Amino acid sequence: MDANTWRETRLLEITDGSLSRSESGLRDSADITCINYNDKEQYIRIYLDVQQGGASDHVPIFTGLTSAPSRDIDGVLETNSIECYSVLKPAEDVLLQRGYYVPAEINGATVIKTLLSVTPAPVEVIGEAPSLQTAVVAEDGESHLSMVDKVLTAINWRMRILGNGTIQIMPMATEETARFDPFNADVIEPTLKITRDWYGCPNVLRAISDDLTAIARDDSVDSPLSTVNRGREVWEEESNVALNSGESIAEYAVRRLKELQQIETTASYTRRYDPNVLVSDLVRLNYPKQGLQGLYRIKSQKITLGYGCTTEEEVEYVNQ
Repeated sequence: MDANTWRETRLLEITDGSLSRSESGLRDSADITCINYNDKEQYIRIYLDVQQGGASDHVPIFTGLTSAPSRDIDGVLETNSIECYSVLKPAEDVLLQRGYYVPAEINGATVIKTLLSVTPAPVEVIGEAPSLQTAVVAEDGESHLSMVDKVLTAINWRMRILGNGTIQIMPMATEETARFDPFNADVIEPTLKITRDWYGCPNVLRAISDDLTAIARDDSVDSPLSTVNRGREVWEEESNVALNSGESIAEYAVRRLKELQQIETTASYTRRYDPNVLVSDLVRLNYPKQGLQGLYRIKSQKITLGYGCTTEEEVEYVNQ
């Protein structure tokens, strides 16, 4: 690809590989095997060719930056194994100046677009982003990407990457992107795993905002996670918190403790690939016999390149 025009310039023959998507860090990565790769760093784009019922489509599913390839030689046949990073890699590699900070009352999306200007990937802002309630200060070794994550946390927004490399900054998902069930869209394979993790849920939260500190406790006899019923304290601390409009630090601590005490129910399954469903999106699952019902947020995906592009997906329960 040409990083200036963001268009493909030549064809790269890929023999196999996989894509990985997550909620944090670089978000996307790819491991591919190809033939006759030019030994240099460059951007590549991977397409999925789809044919069904006489119709066809050419869908981009990954765009990223290549690392140094390894050479596998078998007689006269040479193949290259390459680990590819997401379009966020340049933002991870550039450090901020010492003393950098984002002032309060500035639009969060404006800051993020500026921080991501070190990557050639297009950046889209969907919706009207809120302003920061408090300043966000860079720590030692802070990169453009780690500061983007701090700002996203402060304004409670998310970031996702489309297959063509476009970076989207947007609010947290509130409606499902897709619905999977045995009757209308039975794309999930029968083998799945469901986990409920209550072990790490706190019953005491200390919230810190500048010089203010508040501690919220769950001492209720009706709560299975309380200090009373567990017989011990499990602490959590959040510093540099972002308060909602009109919210006190004490109210924040109580609210966040309730949120952190929601028992995390996760499920892992394998399904057919859907290019419109990405990490951080919501999907509605309706498999009552398997105990998989309700609205779930996608935490990670692993996609195997090849026929059908099999997708291994991990989701987290949100609500009914």
